[in-house]
Amino acid sequence: MTRFTSRFLVDLLIRETEAAGGFAAVLAAGDDQSGSILVQCSDRGVAGPLLERRFAMTGNYVWEAVGPDPASDGEERANYQDRRRKADPALWIVELDIADAPRLVAEWGALT
Repeated sequence: MTRFTSRFLVDLLIRETEAAGGFAAVLAAGDDQSGSILVQCSDRGVAGPLLERRFAMTGNYVWEAVGPDPASDGEERANYQDRRRKADPALWIVELDIADAPRLVAEWGALT
């Protein structure tokens, strides 16, 4: 099975989001080859879940909700992202602002 680089996957996610009429931005660039990917979802500025791409025991990647609840304040979410970035400097953090961002991530994740 071919494994795509993290940079390729982030670029693909950004293009898919923009093609669907949303906004996407890289908040922190990680390792181009094998960095983990954390997606900060929102819809018109309203915070949604934080999703992280993780390697599963099945040998495939899965997307899991991580960090504080979307209803928590922005500072708590920012602190979580800062802690994750300090623990894993290779981590990519990507922001998506589009309706139903988790669905877009799930569809995109099925392609990879």
